[in-house]
Amino acid sequence: MKLARSSGVLLHPTSLPGKFGAGDLGPEAYRFADFLAAAGQRVWQVLPLGPTGYGDSPYQSFSTFAGNPLLVSLEKLMEDGDLSAQDLADRPEFPDYLLDYGRAKQYRRPLLKLAAENFQTTATPARRERYEAFCHENAAWLDNYALFMALKEAHGGEKVWNRWEPDIAARQPEAVRRWTERLTPQIKVQQYGQYQFFKQWSELKSYCRERGIQTMGDIPIFVAHDSADVWSRPDLFHLDADGNPSVQAGVPPDYFSATGQLWGNPLYRWDAMAADGYEWWIERLRSTLRLVDLLRLDHFRGFEAFWEVPGKETTAIGGRWVKAPGVPLFEAVRTALGDPPIVAETLGVITPEVESLRERFGFPGMGVLQFAFGVDPQAPEFMPHNFLRHFVVYTGTHDNDTTLGWWTNSDPRSSTRSAENIRREREFALKYLGTDGREMNWVFIRTILASVASLAITPVQDILGLGTEARMNLPGTRSGNWRWRFTREQLTPAIAERLRELTEIYQRT
Repeated sequence: MKLARSSGVLLHPTSLPGKFGAGDLGPEAYRFADFLAAAGQRVWQVLPLGPTGYGDSPYQSFSTFAGNPLLVSLEKLMEDGDLSAQDLADRPEFPDYLLDYGRAKQYRRPLLKLAAENFQTTATPARRERYEAFCHENAAWLDNYALFMALKEAHGGEKVWNRWEPDIAARQPEAVRRWTERLTPQIKVQQYGQYQFFKQWSELKSYCRERGIQTMGDIPIFVAHDSADVWSRPDLFHLDADGNPSVQAGVPPDYFSATGQLWGNPLYRWDAMAADGYEWWIERLRSTLRLVDLLRLDHFRGFEAFWEVPGKETTAIGGRWVKAPGVPLFEAVRTALGDPPIVAETLGVITPEVESLRERFGFPGMGVLQFAFGVDPQAPEFMPHNFLRHFVVYTGTHDNDTTLGWWTNSDPRSSTRSAENIRREREFALKYLGTDGREMNWVFIRTILASVASLAITPVQDILGLGTEARMNLPGTRSGNWRWRFTREQLTPAIAERLRELTEIYQRT
């Protein structure tokens, strides 16, 4: 894949403004697309779009194929005639600056159920035909997902699938038949929610394309244990006799945590995946590439070797590196999908073998400017004078603090840097960037736009000049993440004009 010289903005749709508790695919998403166009941006990058599970993380989803029903716009359901203005009249007050997942889901779920019921009784033949076509075309994953979510609801919503009754946990055919019949109404609600998600996303994507904006998605390398994927295909994962992960994913001690990051995802049985030519992975990539124009492949280094932690460990320290089948996997992907527009997330312990794998398949790597000035082992690669052209550079990612937060925050919990590390890092950054430290967010934005890297991405928090209070995620923590939102008033025409001017100066429009 060859990247055009361009720039874009990182913003997950849940962070959009809106009056229904969470950002969604409704009017504010279209307004943000208009902002991108006015600012001369050509890429809108989002995080994984699946239904969030543990910790509300987009990287721990109930399905790798499904969309997040929390993103379904209630206003668009009203436009379709499945909800009325009266249905949305009794709206509680939600906070403007953060997403309260519990309250937002509690409010939205009954309305999505009501919309699904109304659709079943009032949909025109044409709408019903489109819905049934969607269900048929996506049956390979949709049937499992809809039943899985209906079963979770029937078991109180919290129970992991391997704690259900043994027959349905093991997907015995008679149990599947019996539960499917019993939960048919709930299954239809889940199918309707997916139909609306994909319909609304497709419409938004088309709107972006008309304005010259590509969408860039994200695939987590691993899937959540409590997911339709693991429940429906346990043969593809390392599980013990009780269905728990016998080994789990993570990374060794790093910039963010002295004990490493223990993600808890079950690891793949790569031998089982190889047996059918990696069909599960090929379909996963094919499905996601129908949604987006570009795709960031998270934790790319895990395709060369991954950090394997015993299933009962509580930190990632006791793990080991295990080789992964990167070359045969991506050869199979290339045979099936051609030259997929994949960006490799090359952060962490990146070895020559990882770089060789990336280069073999022509995937651009990525860099983070925040890591360029300190003790991170990748710091030299992330200095702008060392950037490659075939490269995607960020001021920071969803895992970093905002640029102003990074510049002013000395909280030891934010990283493994010492106070002396931070002092030296700031001194060097001032010298390297030739700045007095004012408006450091715009200094960073200008730096990545001026670089030779083909694609420069800025989180919207940096464009707005926000501090640590707007951080999206702190790796290694289990709560309080993924909640940040901005308000309509913050994204002004003046900001769009300032960003456009820099984008034009550095010939990225």
